[in-house]
Amino acid sequence: MRLGVHINRFNQGAARLGPELAAAGAAAEAAGVGWLSVMDHFFQMEHNGGAEDPMLESYTTLGFLAAHTSTIRLGALVTGVTYRHPGLLAKNVTTLDVLSGGRATLGIGAAWYEREHRGLGVPFPPLGERFERLEEALRICLRMWDPADNGPFEGEHYRLAETLCEPAPVSAPHPEIMIGGNGEQKTLRLVARYADACNLLLTSPAEVPHKLDVLRRHCDDLGRDYDAIRKTVVHLGDLPDDADGCAEALEGYADLGVETVILRSPDGDQAAWIERVLAPITGRLAELG
Repeated sequence: MRLGVHINRFNQGAARLGPELAAAGAAAEAAGVGWLSVMDHFFQMEHNGGAEDPMLESYTTLGFLAAHTSTIRLGALVTGVTYRHPGLLAKNVTTLDVLSGGRATLGIGAAWYEREHRGLGVPFPPLGERFERLEEALRICLRMWDPADNGPFEGEHYRLAETLCEPAPVSAPHPEIMIGGNGEQKTLRLVARYADACNLLLTSPAEVPHKLDVLRRHCDDLGRDYDAIRKTVVHLGDLPDDADGCAEALEGYADLGVETVILRSPDGDQAAWIERVLAPITGRLAELG
């Protein structure tokens, strides 16, 4: 089982953000961390301090992190489908994939943060429509990444005269698609139909079996190989602030088939936290699965 780091706070001050993000990326890579992500938001979330706290645009930030790393996988947790037209989103992710040497993941979900939509003038349709748009966006990205089909796309919400994407992604057959969310009726069914990876938000390993059972049933219904889907979890529960305690709290995920557990980095010196807490345990957790 691998560890991932999710950066969701940017309170270091504008002048320090670049150097400290670069240091966090370098520390994560040196520690053997397999995943590095940022949020795709434009206002900071209320439970992280609120909209007046600093927030960086995700794909610019991921491009910066790509330039300061060489092996770690990069993605947004997760892009709200409402924020970018799917054809442009596919181009964003393709650019990250090409410039990072094939390390991009498209993390995507149905979007939820109404305040930033209203605040910035982004349409915020009802939940049912957002899921319709999410499915169309997935189909568009897959079409954009299919070199044999540059033809039009005609959907209910999106219409593209050309699904042309040059240069093509470096990743083969395309950048990994990760759908984020816990929803059992729609989200996990979309995972079974379209995704290479799921991303669950859970507080403990005890919550994993039910969610993965639901995913397995959707895979069975759709004729999808359940084992072909990479299982990832953002651990939302509290963790001890030491390496041994952190490892003990996370070990249970490995027994349940979770491939990557992603931890939210604390506010402050993220590189120091990675070196102190994560670096000593990445090898130990890797041996579990």
